[in-house]
Amino acid sequence: MPSASLRLAVVGAGAAGLAAARELRREGHAPVVFERAAAVGGTWLYTPPATAADPLGAAATHSSLYASLRTNLPREVMGFLDFPFSAASGYSADPRRFPGHEEVLRYLEAFARRFDLHRLIRFETEVLRVRREHDGKWAVASRKLGDKGSGEEEVYDAVVVCNGHYTEPRVAVIPGVDAWPGKQMHSHNYREPEPFLDQVVIIIGASASAVDISRDVASVAKEVHVADRSAPASTCEKQPGYDNLWLHSMIDRAQQDGSVVFRDGSSIKADVIMHCTGYLYEFPFLGDDSTITVVDNRVDPLFKHVFPPEVAPQLSFIGLPFRVIPFPLFELQSKWVAGVLSGRIKLPSEDEMMKDVKTFYLSLEAWGWPKRYTHNLSNYQFEYDDCLAEQCGHPPIEEWRKLMYAANAKNKEARPESYRDEWDDDHLVAEANEDFKKYL
Repeated sequence: MPSASLRLAVVGAGAAGLAAARELRREGHAPVVFERAAAVGGTWLYTPPATAADPLGAAATHSSLYASLRTNLPREVMGFLDFPFSAASGYSADPRRFPGHEEVLRYLEAFARRFDLHRLIRFETEVLRVRREHDGKWAVASRKLGDKGSGEEEVYDAVVVCNGHYTEPRVAVIPGVDAWPGKQMHSHNYREPEPFLDQVVIIIGASASAVDISRDVASVAKEVHVADRSAPASTCEKQPGYDNLWLHSMIDRAQQDGSVVFRDGSSIKADVIMHCTGYLYEFPFLGDDSTITVVDNRVDPLFKHVFPPEVAPQLSFIGLPFRVIPFPLFELQSKWVAGVLSGRIKLPSEDEMMKDVKTFYLSLEAWGWPKRYTHNLSNYQFEYDDCLAEQCGHPPIEEWRKLMYAANAKNKEARPESYRDEWDDDHLVAEANEDFKKYL
């Protein structure tokens, strides 16, 4: 039989925390959401860099948004399953299929208003530590920003961690860089291109932020050189449509005279190295009693990327997977967690969950994937989503959403400079909009 309503602590009020709060309350639980910022949105809440003193670190800045950022997925795909991210809604001020980050924040704010989530959130409140009690409950210590002392401690039946993973910079290791005289920074602290006027900039990375920022900076910089560790060593190619943008193999070393040497032996003198090299999973409020460790960006052990087997379901994580459509995944993970906590959905035994985790790790090794790709769902995200949906008694992900995601990937490869404004899947857009009518 389902349990009585549980008092639950949710860490974070970004998209994952909002989804968790809604689903937990729908299941009859009483969630309390802790959020450091003064508003909802998490990583979609644009803020200027907190300090220039630590350009390689996170400092106090949570968001990694840059001013020009537009989504790299079409809006129809992105939204929660029963709350369309539609230009036809009342909150939209940017009707583009690939809108700017401000539109995503408006969407999340509208979601929070629609489901009356603000009253569940303690804004400007940081979680200091989470500690397991002898009876299986969890003591959560928190305090308002600006306050001093050890904070206020309260006991909860379970904790749901939704603190995101786009805040703590991951930095490339470059031999000789400590003696290199130029400036280093991480894309976490990039906002606008103007500070790079007439400079020579090296950008390390090949994912979405590296692609966007390299184009952004090339609009004002003297030269931009992108170092891609997956590129062949001989790579040195001027990029189509640009006179000042090159693609290279990875950096081999940096030198005291200001030059940076690539693996093909070529070198340039650069003013800035910008690390667009991703982020680290970090949970500074969790102790050893959480039973998880983070090594090379593997949060270990987690059953289906959500539950640590030894303490499940009293501790769970929403939103760790990447290379996914995030919001629907957050929603389905949250439905699963909410149902498990109420007893409506049953988890396997601890031993069975650990066996599943070990089998999963063996499959990653068989694919030849490094440990840091543990939470990369690019090869099987819809299989994962549909598995969660089945557990929750929810319909599988809509076919149009899967087809649109695939069409966007193909279009992005064919039109890397213009895919956000040119596409060939209007028939899927029409199908999505027809589907949305039952919700708008």
